[in-house]
Amino acid sequence: MASQDWFDKDFYKVLGVSKDVSQADLKKAYRKLARKHHPDSNPGDVKAEAKFKEISEANAVLSDPESRKEYDQMRALGSGMPRFTAGGQSGGFEDVFGGMFGGGGQRATYQSGGFEDIFGSMFGQSTGGFRGAGGPTKGRDITATTTLDFVTAIKGDTARLQSAGGKPISVRIPAGVADGQKIRLKGRGEPSPDGGAPGDLTLTVTVRKHPVFERDGLNLRLDVPVTFTEATLGATIEVPTLDGDPVKLRIAPGTPSGRVLRVKGRGVATAKGVGDLLAEVVVAVPSHLTADAKDYLEKFAKAMPAENPRAELLARAKG
Repeated sequence: MASQDWFDKDFYKVLGVSKDVSQADLKKAYRKLARKHHPDSNPGDVKAEAKFKEISEANAVLSDPESRKEYDQMRALGSGMPRFTAGGQSGGFEDVFGGMFGGGGQRATYQSGGFEDIFGSMFGQSTGGFRGAGGPTKGRDITATTTLDFVTAIKGDTARLQSAGGKPISVRIPAGVADGQKIRLKGRGEPSPDGGAPGDLTLTVTVRKHPVFERDGLNLRLDVPVTFTEATLGATIEVPTLDGDPVKLRIAPGTPSGRVLRVKGRGVATAKGVGDLLAEVVVAVPSHLTADAKDYLEKFAKAMPAENPRAELLARAKG
């Protein structure tokens, strides 16, 4: 997965984190920046779109422990070494490795691919670009990003991407793909320069927000407004689902705001399992009352036992 341009890209700086950042804090930093620069939040803003792609690339590398380790090693090794240009010869390359092995004088040719290719070919494991004793070289791994709408991400679809050479690539998106998830596609990277296996493609997926549903693991969440009367006396209501067919839910008498009602098996379906639909009750307070309605409420208030629902809260606050 390593790339030559990792030498020049400081992904930690892009995400505004330190090199020893934890994976949890890294995820928080990425989500914060992704929300700020997301194309949906900045329609028509070319700079925001470019920044979003830069953020996504950095996250794709650093959020994967294996690629992060590879990136850190490459940056550490590259900090004191000359830069190489694809297809050209290194200005001092043979001096560095000649000094390492007591030789020097034979000039190596660096073609394309990551820094690991140099070491791979030296030890019989050519993986992409450096022609050595390990046989045909593997093509260079590449990364890409794509943005899907919420329903497409849940149900799965085929996405069309543009490769580095301009050739379109069709990629099957599995059902239930999550925002920020990476999909590794074997053999969909750059071709080998000498007949070896092609490289791989790592695709980072961004999912647009839905106006009603929110994903919570394999579950889908939504807020369901109910009237004061429905919450107090109980009722049977209809709730939408992602596939368009509403389901009926029973609201028990005395249901408060915040109570979550569960509909089994109407969440996200993946190879790992099927989630549920979680409907959170929100009691809607009327903003306008008729004179009769106001009169009935006042009578209701007088008929109710005198109690302060905030008494326990105030007592706890006093300690």
